[in-house]
Parts: sequence; C-alpha cells; structure tokens
Amino acid sequence: MPTLAFEELFDPHFMESLHQLRLIAGRVPMGGRFAEQRSKAMGHGIEFRDFRPYSPGDDLRAVDWNIYRRLGRVFLRLFEEMEDLPVYLMPDLSASAYTPEATGPPGSETPLAPRAHSGLRAAMALATIALGQHDSVGVFPFSNDVRVAIRPQSGAGRTMTFAKVLSGLGPDPEGPGTTTDIVRSLRKFTGMNLRSGLLVIISDFFDPAGIEAVTRALGRTRHKLLLVQLVRKGDRDPDPIRMAGDLRLVDSETGEAQNLSITADLLNRYREAYDAFELGLTAFATRRQCGLLQLDVDEPIVDQLATLFEGGRYEA
Repeated sequence: MPTLAFEELFDPHFMESLHQLRLIAGRVPMGGRFAEQRSKAMGHGIEFRDFRPYSPGDDLRAVDWNIYRRLGRVFLRLFEEMEDLPVYLMPDLSASAYTPEATGPPGSETPLAPRAHSGLRAAMALATIALGQHDSVGVFPFSNDVRVAIRPQSGAGRTMTFAKVLSGLGPDPEGPGTTTDIVRSLRKFTGMNLRSGLLVIISDFFDPAGIEAVTRALGRTRHKLLLVQLVRKGDRDPDPIRMAGDLRLVDSETGEAQNLSITADLLNRYREAYDAFELGLTAFATRRQCGLLQLDVDEPIVDQLATLFEGGRYEA
C-alpha cells in the first residue's frame, strides 16, 4: 500500500498556491490564545462590541466616563478578544483509502493514485492555512480507531513538521487498524475532551455501519464540522467494461470475497444505494449547517479547496 512521498506532498508549487486561501471562524470558543479569530469573550481587544453595567471588581480602565458624565451611570466598554481557532484534522487511513484503483478494460489497467494521497494533500493544505494565521492544528488519523499523530500546536514555522508527519502516515500493515470505523473513531476523539473548534474529517465516508450510523456519530460532536468527501467519477457509475459478467470481488479491508454476476438490475440497485448514501450525507450537512466538499481525487486539490473560500476565506 503506497504512502505519499514527502516531495510530492511538499511540492513548492502546491504550497505556494495555498497563500490565496484563508480559514476564518465566525466565532471561536473562549479559552484560546490571542490570534486572528474573533472570540465569544469580551475583553481588551481593538474592535468595540457592546456596553454592560459595571460590577464590583471590573477593570476601571474599561469604564466609559463620557456615559457617566451624561447619565450618572457606570458602564463598561466591551471589545472583542482575538483568539485562535483550534483545527482538528482527521484523515482516513483505512486500507481502502490506500488501495490502488484501476481504469480501463481488464488486462490494460492504468493505476490511479490511492484516495489517501489526495486526502493527505487536503490535510496539508488546511494545516498550512491554519498555521499561517496562528491557529492551533492537530492531526488525528483514523481507520478502525483514531490516533494522535500531531497534538494541537501553532506557528507557521511548524509547516515542515506537519508535512513530514503527514507524508509518513499510512495504514497499519499488520492489521487490524486498517478497516473503517468512523463511529468508534469519533467516540474516542470526543473522549479526548479537546477545546471546541473546527473538526475536519477527510474520508470517502464508506463505513460498513452505514451512513445513518455515521451521521448520528457526527451529530453528537460539539465541534463545528467540515466534511471533505473523497470521491471518484466511477463511484456511482462503475466502468461498464470492467464491471460486467461474472466477477469475484474482494473487500480490500477485510479480505472477504463475493462471487457476483453483474447484471443491469444489480447495477441499478447499486446506484440506488449509492444515491441514498449521498442523500444521507448531504441531508446531515444541511441540518447541521456544516461544510461539505466533494473532493475529486483525480483533479487538482487546491482548485477544489478554493471553492470553500469565497472572497479568500472560509467561514467556519
């Protein structure tokens, strides 16, 4: 199962193209460092937000003495604090994400890059953007469980560290740990009790538990969500030349095999199941009001990520 070479991930042209993108949170939770995001906290920032009555113990430097002279009442001027947005990246490292796919008729296959390559590039892009604006970024790859690859940290100078770590990620060659279990992974991630932030899940979201179980697990997280769905054009409509006749299909994660006779009726039922999967994921994103980006793994990554950043930034 090929991993992504460092030189491919950290290509200078690829990294340079990230400067046009920026990640902005509408409001980040209280408790972070001073950075570039507006916080729910009110303090001694530079942008005026509101007034509130004085309470014993408040900082007298925040008193608006003009109001006191006019009304004889003591009010504080409140300003927005600027804090960091915690960004948690969860790339899918299951065996299926690293399985090379083929195109063309049997016997003349042209291998396609595994989906994990595009998923890691997307993670690298988002990490570079967040680090560049002083946000904290952590990397939590998952398969049948989640692990900590990089604990949340900040600083544009850490970009190379992230590139090296991401390029070294891959599925566990020993197994288990190569199957997909989003529900279990999210449960363990939630148990880490990290500060509320933006959780970015990068996956095809194909889970044996089904899309309903996946969306229920997503709905239980307290973090804001950005779902990056790794797709290929043949996901819904398989190649009719390759997917014809009697075939033996092998699950790339479990090794289980199934003999099938591919008929028009079977393909129609497959498309119906795929459409239901897509509808379930899209409906959840609409209800939760979270971002959902379908990332074609065979097309340039940055151009597609740019669709998230209207006016040069993404409102989380």
